[in-house]
Formats: sequence, structure tokens, C-alpha cells
Amino acid sequence: MLGFRMTWNRMLLVLDVGNTNTVLGVFAPAAIAGGPAPAAPPEQLVANWRVATIATQTVDEYGVLFRNLFAMDNLEVKSIRGIVISSVVPPLDSTLRQVCERYFHSKPLFIEPGVKTGMPVHYDNPAEVGADRIVNSVAAFEKHGGPCIVVDFGTATTFDCVSAKGEYEGGVICPGLGISADALFERTARLPRVDIRKPPRIIGSTTVGSLQSGLYYGYLGLVDGILELLLGELGKETRVIATGGLASLIGSGSKYIKHVDDFLTLEGLRIIWQRNAPGKSSVTSKLSSGNQPA
Repeated sequence: MLGFRMTWNRMLLVLDVGNTNTVLGVFAPAAIAGGPAPAAPPEQLVANWRVATIATQTVDEYGVLFRNLFAMDNLEVKSIRGIVISSVVPPLDSTLRQVCERYFHSKPLFIEPGVKTGMPVHYDNPAEVGADRIVNSVAAFEKHGGPCIVVDFGTATTFDCVSAKGEYEGGVICPGLGISADALFERTARLPRVDIRKPPRIIGSTTVGSLQSGLYYGYLGLVDGILELLLGELGKETRVIATGGLASLIGSGSKYIKHVDDFLTLEGLRIIWQRNAPGKSSVTSKLSSGNQPA
């Protein structure tokens, strides 16, 4: 991409705003016959970035950051024709909305109750479900079918279950591995903070090695223990997909995780944006609905 600037005029910006990190991605029309089709939907991920989520940053600070990221990858800000955002940090929503309008001249679509997702939500109160959990579930069912389980390794680790019919059934929420490591460091006087990694052997011969073994194998046991119970309810044919910052680390050692998809959330945002694009059929369900699509 060096040496020229991408100027496709139908690019889509997607943002997954988490408590710790914000992941951004840009989708463009897939290349056909050596170049993008002008009328094609944006389906090819051409750039992605991960930045810290900082609730105190101003509109202009985020705007400058985003524009600099675009410049690094030779992307034109003016080529963005749609923006979709999944956020679990409500205080940032207003800031990000202003960033989109001021710097990208586009009104963003937030994943919230009333947005068409194509997935019925069988939660007692569907509005309680985190937007990222619905986005992940939509992408997993679209790509892998159902039944399926999505394990998202973020600040919290979530397990989200989708039926064979593509219905969101609910799931499990656990403290994330990073939170667990921080708690151990903060609540003990002599234990050091360590990198989270798979140790060379289970029995640690140093304090650092013992901590890494406990964190890695302890969390791996938590993940596989929960997955074993969920598979007992959903059926052994259920596909298990992992995403999030530590997905590769834990997924490589899990008995049940068969697919690691680093860009699952970004793909889900793209899919939902397309289902809400002008001219799309209204047969898709809404995030706040627990019924079958009308």
C-alpha cells in the first residue's frame, strides 16, 4: 500500500469500543479484475488498528488520532461513506459521535436496541446484552452456522451461545485473564507482575514461572470447564470460536476451541451495517426483540 493512497469512495469504518482497547477497521469493496467494483459493498478488510480506550480524551484528540492512523495506511478519510460502532463505554458515545460527524462527515450507526441484526435475542431483558456480544454472535453464525459458542477474551471473558436456528440464547461472563492477573499482583505484597504467557512447563521453578503457570493453566481450566458444560447443553456438534486479545494464547491450548478469529467483531459490525443499509429488507430482527424475525 505504500506509495499511493486508497481513494475508494465506498469504504466503511467500524469501531469496537471496549473497556480497555478500541479496535478499528476499514472495509472496502473487494477487488474485481484488478480494481474495486464501484457499486460493490465494502467487504474486504484493508486496515485495522488497536488503540487504548481513554474516556477522558476530547473529540479533537480522538479525531487527530484516527486521521493519523488513516495517514499511516495511506487511506483517505474522505472515502469513508459509513461508520458503525459497538460500544460498551457509554460515556464515550457522545464523543465518538462528534468525532464521526466532525472529522468524517458521517453520522455513525451505534449497535443499540432498535438496530436490525437478523438475530432474535432470547434474554429476559434483551437491552442488557452487550452490543459486542450480539455483534460477535451475528458474525459467528454467519460464518460458521449454528449451534455455536463465541468466546471473547477481553477485559471480561464472555461465552455467547447461538442456537441452530440463529437465535441468541445467552451465555456466561467471567473476569478476564488480565483482571485476574492484576488482582493477584495488587492484593499480594511480594508477588511481582508478570507477562501472561504459556510457561515451558507446568511446575514452576521460580516465582515468575509459578505465577505464569497458575494464570495460564488455571484460566485454561476455567475456559474448558465452562465450554464442557455448555457443549453438554448445546450438543457436541456445536462449533466453538474464539476472538479477542488472548484468543490465540488460550485457544491454542483448549480442547474445545477449534477456530480463532481475530476480526470476528469487525466482521459482525460490517454485516449489521449492511443489514441496516438503505434499501435493505425489513425482515431482519431488532436487537431488542426476543421474537423470530417478522
